[in-house]
Amino acid sequence: MSDESKNEAPVEAATQEAGADNQGGAELTVQDLASLKQIIDVASQRGTFKPNEMQVVGATYTKLETFLAAVQAQQAEQGEPNANN
Repeated sequence: MSDESKNEAPVEAATQEAGADNQGGAELTVQDLASLKQIIDVASQRGTFKPNEMQVVGATYTKLETFLAAVQAQQAEQGEPNANN
């Protein structure tokens, strides 16, 4: 039980930040995607996914990670201040 309480804060903080940014609309931002990546990471550490689901979760996580890296590189090229998502 103590392991769960240690890991809850990052997920709660990520979901609260995403909700605060997007309360009125149905937009999906790069920050939302970064939060989803963090949620998948924490959920996998907790053993949330069944073994037969891990391949799909891993493939989705890899796609998300690749997309976020590409966005970060593009922002760095453009010299935007929020390049560190």
